[in-house]
Amino acid sequence: MDTCRIPANASKCSGSTMECFMVLSTQAQKISISILCGLFGTLCVFENSLVLYLIFSSPGTRKKPSYLFIGSLALADILASIIFVCSFVNFHVFNEAGFSKEVFLLQLGGVNTSFSASLSSLLLTALDRYISISRPSEYKLLMTRKRAWTALAVLWVICATIACLPLLGWNCCVLDSACSELFPFVDDNYLSGWVCFVVVLLGCIVYAYAHVLWRARQHVAYMEKHQAQAGKQNSRMRMDVMLAKTLVMVLAVLMLCWSPVLVLMIYSIFGRLSDSLRKVFAFCSTLCLLNSMVNPIIYALRSKELFSSLRRVFSHFRRQLKAAEESPEAESTHKSSVIET
Repeated sequence: MDTCRIPANASKCSGSTMECFMVLSTQAQKISISILCGLFGTLCVFENSLVLYLIFSSPGTRKKPSYLFIGSLALADILASIIFVCSFVNFHVFNEAGFSKEVFLLQLGGVNTSFSASLSSLLLTALDRYISISRPSEYKLLMTRKRAWTALAVLWVICATIACLPLLGWNCCVLDSACSELFPFVDDNYLSGWVCFVVVLLGCIVYAYAHVLWRARQHVAYMEKHQAQAGKQNSRMRMDVMLAKTLVMVLAVLMLCWSPVLVLMIYSIFGRLSDSLRKVFAFCSTLCLLNSMVNPIIYALRSKELFSSLRRVFSHFRRQLKAAEESPEAESTHKSSVIET
């Protein structure tokens, strides 16, 4: 398996060469990938599903554009986790190569759509926070729910269209061009374009957050100088500053988890990858799941509204358990067991 070399030409379009991309050669590597994907994927789906429930079950959060964008991020992470884990484990662990080119490109398009939508949701959230901090008096007029939903719809359509271009014909089999060393059937030029798209998104997010942090620092200095004026405006500024810091933490985790993958993608475009580097790429890909798993934890710890909603959910669950234990049926069962004893 390690000696399977991939020529940089279109002959890689045959189904038998799918095995050349199955870089995990030992049972220990396959077990490690399975454990990482299973653990990160399960926690990611559970945590992000909880975030979606907390957002849309509370009237105070589901009406705010900020949390609509966070909900979009959580949905993207859920879809990415499910599609990534199923396709990645099936391909690299079980070495299933019986599916067609179209099925593989559809799975890859699903993962790319979810990741692109996750990045774009972070960008919209950064822009939302910047407007809220820099122009608080006009925020409700500028950022309405209708505009937020429209922006999210446009975002998902653009991301899905770009991610599905290989399925629609931009692949090395149809174009008879050089294929990627990392992904079967994927054209090198398309991979270059997608990486550029992701880098531009990351650059815009960093630029937007730089302005958010600058405005947040100004608000912190203002609040320290005017602590006596403790009113609704100060309370709102504290919330904006807290949310800005939270989203910066999300961005930092995103960069740390996705930088190795993007670096290896860029390197594969300009040079040849060894078998060892391709194995490293496979393991680094699981960091994407780690990123999706960590995001909800940051929300729960940093967002006061989501944390309060989580506490209410746990309190309601405890009350239901207590009521079930004190119900007449439970008491009757307890008495019957005592009589039998």
